[in-house]
Amino acid sequence: MAAAAAADPRASTQQHPLLGVLLILLMGMCFATLDTSAKFLSLSLPVLVVLWVRYSFQGLAMALWLSVHWLSGRGNLFRTRHPRFQLLRGALLLVTSALLFFGIQFMPVAEFTAVGMLTPVLTTVLAAVFLHEKVSRLRLLLIGGGFCGALIVVRPGSGLFGWVALLPLAMASVYACYQLLTRRMSGLEHPLTTHFYTGAIGALIASLVMLLVGLFGSTPLLAPLAALDTRGWAIVLLAGVMGTAGHLFFILAVARAPMALLMPFTYAQIGFASFTGWLAFGHVPDFWAFVGMGVVAACGAAAVALSFREASVAARSLNANSVAEE
Repeated sequence: MAAAAAADPRASTQQHPLLGVLLILLMGMCFATLDTSAKFLSLSLPVLVVLWVRYSFQGLAMALWLSVHWLSGRGNLFRTRHPRFQLLRGALLLVTSALLFFGIQFMPVAEFTAVGMLTPVLTTVLAAVFLHEKVSRLRLLLIGGGFCGALIVVRPGSGLFGWVALLPLAMASVYACYQLLTRRMSGLEHPLTTHFYTGAIGALIASLVMLLVGLFGSTPLLAPLAALDTRGWAIVLLAGVMGTAGHLFFILAVARAPMALLMPFTYAQIGFASFTGWLAFGHVPDFWAFVGMGVVAACGAAAVALSFREASVAARSLNANSVAEE
């Protein structure tokens, strides 16, 4: 039992649904602040440097946390049983962040976030293709509704239509692959171990790319970082803290409330992104952009709720069959 509790930190955690919802809302606020900070930093820093700072902060912060955990005698969480999984997972999330940080230079934060929230819809499509999961007619309608919502956001005349609109779609596609891999490998690693390797692998890959660019490029990458003023460094620190804290809030939330309750609240990030985008850049989405955001959020939340309802029905059916066999 002790080994099971150590492998799963949720085993010894009491359920507090309201606290879980609060934590998931804090996660959305953190990610919206991270995205807005990244957009602000991209005005003066190369995207590669912003990525390097974001993942280096997470890797160092989690390394310190895991070191304290180890030295206090609570176990070595640096050890991973699936290094290839950690490498692929970390690389996928780094690519997701790269597409986000690059794309958000050309789109308002709220609109980019809304289109990027198609991830659950795309995850459903990928699961049907690669995991051979059945897709009901209702789910197909929700998938279509989510894409319609995204099209409303980036409609012709909005100033967002064109190649720029492909960036959040590409980000959502890569992030869906990341979620599919995470779901396939869930339960095989301690979440704090995975969180550490996510930051460490992202920082390592970004560092290698920066080294190559430094060797063969003509522009020093770190010069703009060194030239930042106090406010610039404060925003760099804010981006690092928000990225790391957002993932930690998610880990803490799922330990205190069922996913079926939490996932619809992740769409609150669209609202937070609208607020931070207005606060930092004075941008307010127009009426049709808000309509499109609402459609994406409603279809996404409904798709998440449907997933957990189907899983619950399947579990009850399995239990009933087991009892009948006995």
